[in-house]
Amino acid sequence: MYVYDQYDQRIVDERVKQFRDQTRRYLAGELTGEEFRPLRLQNGLYIQRYAPMLRIAVPYGLLASRQLRKLAQIARDYDKGYAHISTRQNVQFNWPDLEDVPEILAELASVQMHAIQTSGNCIRNTTTDQFAGVARDELVDPRPWCEIIRQWSTFHPEFAHLPRKFKIAVNGAVQDRAAIEVHDIGLEAVKNAAGELGFRVSVGGGLGRTPIVGSFINEFLPWQHLLSYLEAILRVYNRYGRRDNKFKARIKILVKALGPEVFAQKVEAEWAHLKDGPLTLLQAEVDRVGAFFVEPPYEALEDQGALLASLDAEHPGFARWRSRNVTAHKKPGYAAVTLSLKRTGVAPGDITDKQLDALADLADRYSFGEVRNSHNQNMILADIRQDQLFTLWNELRELGFATPNIGLLTDIICCPGGDFCSLANAKSIPVAEAIQRRFDDLDYLFDLGDIDLNISGCMNACGHHHVGHIGVLGVDKKGEEFYQVSLGGSASRDASLGQILGPSFAQDDMPDVIGKIIDVYVEQREEDEPFIDTFRRIGIAPFKERVYAANH
Repeated sequence: MYVYDQYDQRIVDERVKQFRDQTRRYLAGELTGEEFRPLRLQNGLYIQRYAPMLRIAVPYGLLASRQLRKLAQIARDYDKGYAHISTRQNVQFNWPDLEDVPEILAELASVQMHAIQTSGNCIRNTTTDQFAGVARDELVDPRPWCEIIRQWSTFHPEFAHLPRKFKIAVNGAVQDRAAIEVHDIGLEAVKNAAGELGFRVSVGGGLGRTPIVGSFINEFLPWQHLLSYLEAILRVYNRYGRRDNKFKARIKILVKALGPEVFAQKVEAEWAHLKDGPLTLLQAEVDRVGAFFVEPPYEALEDQGALLASLDAEHPGFARWRSRNVTAHKKPGYAAVTLSLKRTGVAPGDITDKQLDALADLADRYSFGEVRNSHNQNMILADIRQDQLFTLWNELRELGFATPNIGLLTDIICCPGGDFCSLANAKSIPVAEAIQRRFDDLDYLFDLGDIDLNISGCMNACGHHHVGHIGVLGVDKKGEEFYQVSLGGSASRDASLGQILGPSFAQDDMPDVIGKIIDVYVEQREEDEPFIDTFRRIGIAPFKERVYAANH
């Protein structure tokens, strides 16, 4: 993973010192709340419903064990004993005291972490595939490219005050696990007929109040021109993006208003001034950054299929866990393991200080000292020896990480909602828990197969409800919390937005509503047909008829 040099460390240390003084001045009454607001946002600090929320940057979701231990210590010393994994692969603390935030940032700086550009109208954390570097279907490791983008975009003076926040995702594999088509810019690594590497570029995707699937405006961008082309896109957005209305300020609105073709033409015109200039990437620079992402010292192992099959037969719980939480690895004899943060009774994505410390120990003993966060709000040990999977499974069970539900209905993406967020119209966490309790039969969940259920507490769509196979949106109806349901969304390749089922439902009705949707799927599916394929084949009408007919 990327390691700070003396300049990186100095920048982060000086930012801490600067914010310490800004916070002191605010608490002393020397700065107004309005004056302090942009300063705190530049350091990832939000004012939520009950307390500040501090969002920590985790570039492309990669964490070292020493950083996990520091997060555990911060959770204990400055928060309520837990942290939250966000859908941008970052970490959030929901209960810090404002006067403690400079101390927290100083603690983070001691392990090469910060909260820079995790909020505000700037380029946010660049995200990617949680299995980057180990996936069998990978064309290229996207992490060096994410790091190149991070270094280019951090403190970029031209893009420090964009019309609105800006999100970039990079995919380097056949399967899109980075949801690139619902990002402001999505980059997909491709090779041309000559075998040369480049990027397919999508622009104008996004969720929130106006959900839009991005448009591909460049089918092959040579890698040497990546930064100059990104800069051209950002310049066009900075020039033409709406600043008079924050609800129309995202780049997706501009791309839709101009049309993808016209937008692409403006990018090409701007790029003409930048192409082949100082932003052109050289092989030496790609090699420099790539050197931080070399393979760990893997052993020459053989695939342990026979051993694992024997363990599966002897321990059905292990077999079930392995089928959902263990992913094939590019190296023989290794596997990637996803730790579920979706155990029933726990807010999705939450992890305690004790679990963070234990996970750091597991990373050191089993996975070369590294852990990844996923945008699905789980965590991954990416380099586990197959002959150690059974031992690891037993340890994960003790720690509450071994729920075998990855990709299943109870692996819910869920924003903090009205329990924390001042923007939310409704609570998200209690709805997620009620659905998890309704579907607590693992045999039934396994029979249902892959179903993405995403919940957001408001139109800002932090829970990505638009791209859930089943999406749930909290809405306010005359001061009461209700929930709107959509079906048919997908964040993977050929992304789609869900269709609204109909009028919203009361909170207590939600488990029954989801139950009726699942009943229709079970009755209508063809052999081994996934939920999303059944929906696309039969449409929304049968679901709507069942859900609403039963309510009248």
